[in-house]
Amino acid sequence: MKIDVALPVRAALGEGPTWHHDRLIWVDIPACEVHEYIPASGTDSVREVPQHVGAAKPRAGGGLVVNLRDGAGLLEPGGGFRWLAEWAVEGRRGNDAGVDPHGNLWAGTLSYGGGGGSLYRVTPDGEVVTFLDRVGTSNGIAWSPDGALMYYVDTDTGRIDVFDTDPGGGLPHGRRTFAEIDRGLPDGITVDADGCVWVALWDGAAVRRYTPGGHLDRELEVPVSRPTACAFGGPGLTDLYITSATEGLPEATLAAEPLSGALLVVPGAGIGLPGTPFAG
Repeated sequence: MKIDVALPVRAALGEGPTWHHDRLIWVDIPACEVHEYIPASGTDSVREVPQHVGAAKPRAGGGLVVNLRDGAGLLEPGGGFRWLAEWAVEGRRGNDAGVDPHGNLWAGTLSYGGGGGSLYRVTPDGEVVTFLDRVGTSNGIAWSPDGALMYYVDTDTGRIDVFDTDPGGGLPHGRRTFAEIDRGLPDGITVDADGCVWVALWDGAAVRRYTPGGHLDRELEVPVSRPTACAFGGPGLTDLYITSATEGLPEATLAAEPLSGALLVVPGAGIGLPGTPFAG
């Protein structure tokens, strides 16, 4: 498949791509930046937030919910900011996040020194439940097309796990291995309309697709060592957007990989699923 450059940027740690209406929302974590890229115009607007930002997701009423260093905050449509839930832990920051079919935010954290993270569920009214503690590096989270399964990546385990969800809105259960990763480390994920799971491989220079049965059936080589996450967008949700990072790469690698940190796109890679906005 052809891989194009959507934005020739040099993000330190691009993450969390999410398609909403006509634009792709993504973040550069250490730069404290939330980006909104509109492919039709080629524009990429940037908003600075007060802390390192792991993810930004659309809200049903407008604006964004953001997973920051010390908790979840709300960016208002008019430009204001307010905290929704705070869980500051010394040495930790927010990382990847997702919104479940009920409109709850699932926000992961990690330690700046590696490991030591958690996964929280945040309801629209700001109630916080610690779903997983003692997580290594909380990363990608996504749901099956029917909402019956929740896929989750703790990067340090080297695998993608899957849970059964509760149709009534209770907490997921029955954690088990979905796929073992033997190339690089699993990072951000997305699920397509066929129920296949796509995963970006940090230090693996590739994005893989796994069938609903957990079998590898597609592997896309990418021109960057550290792809971080992927999401479908564009008209018909057929284009696969891939964020990437320069953080931690030696100078020789950066020189050999001029696209590291760029926002990449694979036109016609598949068909994605429309996202659920955060209900808060």
